[in-house]
Formats: sequence, C-alpha cells, structure tokens
Amino acid sequence: MSSADDLITLSNETVGNSTFFAYIGQYIDLDYSIWLYRLLTPVLVTFLLPCAFVLLIYCTISFLYIYKLHSRFILQVYNEGDFDFWDVARTLVAVVWDAHGWIFHGYEVCGLENLPETGPALIIYYHGAIPIDMYYFTARVYLKRQRLIYTVGDRFLNKVPGWKLLARVMKISPGTVQSCASVLRDGNMLSIAPGGVYEAQFGDSNYELLWRQRVGFAKVAIESKAPIIPMFTENLREGFRSVGLAKRLFIRLYNAVRFPVRPIYGGFPVKFRTHLGAPIQYDPSLSPEDVQEKVAFAIEELINRHQRIPGSIFDALVDRFITRKTKAK
Repeated sequence: MSSADDLITLSNETVGNSTFFAYIGQYIDLDYSIWLYRLLTPVLVTFLLPCAFVLLIYCTISFLYIYKLHSRFILQVYNEGDFDFWDVARTLVAVVWDAHGWIFHGYEVCGLENLPETGPALIIYYHGAIPIDMYYFTARVYLKRQRLIYTVGDRFLNKVPGWKLLARVMKISPGTVQSCASVLRDGNMLSIAPGGVYEAQFGDSNYELLWRQRVGFAKVAIESKAPIIPMFTENLREGFRSVGLAKRLFIRLYNAVRFPVRPIYGGFPVKFRTHLGAPIQYDPSLSPEDVQEKVAFAIEELINRHQRIPGSIFDALVDRFITRKTKAK
C-alpha cells in the first residue's frame, strides 16, 4: 500500500474516532448536566430563600412610599384631633409582618407580660444571621400593646437603597449613648443587639454571645435608669445561617470593610418562639461591665433553657408540630 493510501486510512480512522467520542461525549455531558442540576438545585434554593426576606422588606418600603405620595388624601380622611400620619402605615406594616411570622414560622412570644404597659424599657437581644425575629417581635408588640419599639441598627443600613424612609417610619437609627438614653427617658422602648453585625455574621448553632467588650448598652441603661428586658428567639440560627467555610478569612475581610461579607443561606420555615426574661432593674452600684455581665448571664440562661444546642434544622422544623418541653430552672 502506498503512503497516500496510508494517510487516507489514518485520516478516516481519526475522523471516525472523533465522531465516536463526540457522540459519546454528548450523552456524558447531558447526564453530567442533569446530575449537576439535581445536585445544585437544593443548594441554590437555600441561598435564594433569604431573598424572599429582602423582597418583603422592599415591598414594605414600596408601600411606605406609595402611602407618602397619597398623604393629601389620607389627611383629608383623618382630619380630626391629634393624628400621627404614620400610625396607619405602621399598623398595616405590622399586620403584614405579623401574618408572615405566624404563617411561615408559627411565631410566638412568651413572657410578653415582662414588658411594661407604659414607660421605658431597654430590650437586649441575641442577633441572628438575619434579625427577622426583631421584625416579627416589633410587629406583635405594636399590634398587642400599641407601642412602637425604637431600634438601634448598624450604620451600614443607611447605605441600603430605600432604607431611610423605613428607618424614619419605624424609628431605626444607629444611635449614641446619649440619643438612646434620651429615647428611654422620653418613656419609649428601645431594642439593642450588643453583638451587632459581628454576632450575626460569625455566630453559629451553638448560640454563643459574641459581644466582645461592648458596654454601650449598659451605659445607656445606667444613664436612663430604665429596666433591661433580656430577649432570645428559639431556633433563630436554624432559620438562617452563615456559611461555615473560611471563617478567619471572612473575619479579616469584615474587620477591613465593616460590612456584612459572609454569605447567608436558609429561610427554612422552622419554629420561632421569642422568650422575654424578667426585667433587670436599675442598680446604681453596678458598673457598665457589671451590667453587661448580668445581662449576658440572663440571655445565656434563656438560651440554655429554651434552645437545643447545637441547633438542628430538622428538629426545629419538627417543633412546628410538637411542643418541646423546656429545661427546668
């Protein structure tokens, strides 16, 4: 056989092999794509579910803007006596959030009697990956007690588009020791999470308090002489969680930018139950560090009594249907 015939034969074999592997590759790629799709779909869903929470916030903001644009017509209807223009909007927003909490998480509040009917109260709470429990709690108290809870929020929230109107209506602000004490002296209720965004980002299902050396809330309590109400929401970390990988890297990044950088996943319809502890009354003999220690102990007591540690998403889902007995004091 000539060299030309050899080349033709070799060429035909190469083309044949290429066609064969391409044919097989189509099926392999198809099967791989289906496998990858089935594998990643639950993962993608768990990262997309928190977007529903963000969507609800922006629905709330959109409603407030529409309400503001129609202020002239609303004021024509409510034109008698002392009328706070935003009261109606707050009530409607509270109804929506309270309904969402009840439907999606079977939300309950235990110990509501520990909140004063009138007068100031400083509510100190554990900060979950997303403080959705504080939205539900504020709505429930507003509907049950007709009292608005002022809230201290992180400064980065002011950079979120549309947030300023929501913050103005629902009384959310960064606050200083002096401004927070002034809010309490005026007879209002104020909520603070000493752990802040750091606790939200780097806390886990063991529910350890990550307050570091923060005593600002204690100074507020001492200056205002207001009672402190410890608060903790059961299964909060099972509803939303932070990604557990590369924790040290995310801590360094957070310390550099002071902005939430750690991805959050979840949105699971677990049971949420907020527990309020007995009021901690003003004691002039206590220093800010003493107050911090006393309040931290009270919240840890709530956690140890009502929370399964480490938290379990499956068990938290079961809690929607079976009431778990709390630990004895």
